[in-house]
Amino acid sequence: MPQDLPGFYYDAEKNRYFPIKGPIPGTSRPRIPSASSQNPLSNSTQPAKSLRTGERTSKLLQVRELNGNVLSLTKGKRKFKEEFQKKLVSQPVVLKYQGTRHRADAALQPIHVKLNTSTGQREIDAVLAGSINGTLSLFGVGKVGQHFDTGINFLPDRVGPRVKENKAESYKEAEHIWIPEGASILMSSRVSSIKLPRKYSSCELDDGFNCRRTVVTTLGSGTPGGAIYVLSLDDPFEFPPGLFSIRQRMTSVASFNCTIWTADCNSSASEAVVGTNRGAAMVNLETGSTSWVCCGKSDVFAQQLNESGKVILCGLRNGAIVTVDVRERPQGSARRLIRHRIPYSPLRKTVQNSNKQWFELSGNICPSRTAFMPSSITSLVSLRFYDQYFLASAMDGSVMLYDHRLSKRGPIQSYEGHANSHTLLQLAVDQSERFVMAGGEDCNLRIWSIKSGELLFQEKVSDSAPSTVSWRLVERPLGNPDEKQSQNELQFAESLRWEAWFGSVDGLYHMGWP
Repeated sequence: MPQDLPGFYYDAEKNRYFPIKGPIPGTSRPRIPSASSQNPLSNSTQPAKSLRTGERTSKLLQVRELNGNVLSLTKGKRKFKEEFQKKLVSQPVVLKYQGTRHRADAALQPIHVKLNTSTGQREIDAVLAGSINGTLSLFGVGKVGQHFDTGINFLPDRVGPRVKENKAESYKEAEHIWIPEGASILMSSRVSSIKLPRKYSSCELDDGFNCRRTVVTTLGSGTPGGAIYVLSLDDPFEFPPGLFSIRQRMTSVASFNCTIWTADCNSSASEAVVGTNRGAAMVNLETGSTSWVCCGKSDVFAQQLNESGKVILCGLRNGAIVTVDVRERPQGSARRLIRHRIPYSPLRKTVQNSNKQWFELSGNICPSRTAFMPSSITSLVSLRFYDQYFLASAMDGSVMLYDHRLSKRGPIQSYEGHANSHTLLQLAVDQSERFVMAGGEDCNLRIWSIKSGELLFQEKVSDSAPSTVSWRLVERPLGNPDEKQSQNELQFAESLRWEAWFGSVDGLYHMGWP
């Protein structure tokens, strides 16, 4: 057994030691709260009014000319590029599309689709959206749809008050959306999730990546349980005059006799994992065969597969976040899974009507790596550039950053101001992994800096909670995967065109930065 070394942890799979660093490499570690602490790491509940977000961009440029690329601010020295990006992200243009009510309040995913037109084949941006009433819709983005005789065009209204009219008008024209005939269908029940393979959703697009499939799940209602489907995007849509029907591209993979709350799929879109009221199950998307990997009495509300597809993060109704290793799966019944008694953390004991000191869970899990939040988990997002870190949100409004290696010590960063009490509200992280966004029950949309925890944007943009959020896919690949991580991150950030989509009961919204 390898011995413990101060400041290092041992990775058995890689058979080597790694240093334990701060929450984001290159930064100092913030104070780690005790497990019983309910105090946030940051007390800011309003967007910062310092030089970063309160002054004009020209002021930042002037300071850089005088002091170089390292700025001396009230909270210490900061890099000019980071501060400039924070300033930009705090001033978006927000558009609402008329006629999209009840179209995108359950699930949302920006995608690319191929389209055959009279002038040849082209790839266009699109948004696949699901609703609580079971409607699944594919919206085309851009001016292409203006030239077609069939379908519906949706007009945008600017609802973001922080941007000048001339900028909003030019952006409004660029972000026209439309829905062709046959691109909206009614599913068997509420759409509970829409997921792309993580490689595709992170936009590492290249000619060698030919798996263009989207996983769609339904919640289930009454006796009929949830179901999992695959929507094929490989073949181009014929339009006009051919059919744009998405029903013909939908394949039913598997049905369950339980509720499906969430789902995720691996990078090759060969397998998916679903979170249900019975636990978590892996589904082969080719054969439909199912194997349970985690079972318990607490619903799995949130899930995240890691890059390798070998480990699943599961967020439970009881506030636990467990790590499930799926490399070895028992054949046959879920009863063959290893049973664990996991003690609740002090955080969980503060919740009313929770007198138990432990709960039972079956699966190939490591109880010592279980993290807890004060209430039910609503969303989980693993960071790709820093694969030991993940973001989690809970129904009490908590948004936290965790380190897998230090999960028992609690969160290493918090993000204040979020409002939630009972809703499965989503988190979304931009492709450069600098910012995290979430909508709240107070109808506000918020954006934080992942690194510093600063609240950069907070605005009431809807009359109902923005329950679905997603950053838009970028158009250029990350670069040579053999290069150093920091260089990859820099290239990815430079290729990024910030755009985001979010939805509420009131309709579909677009957020952009001209």
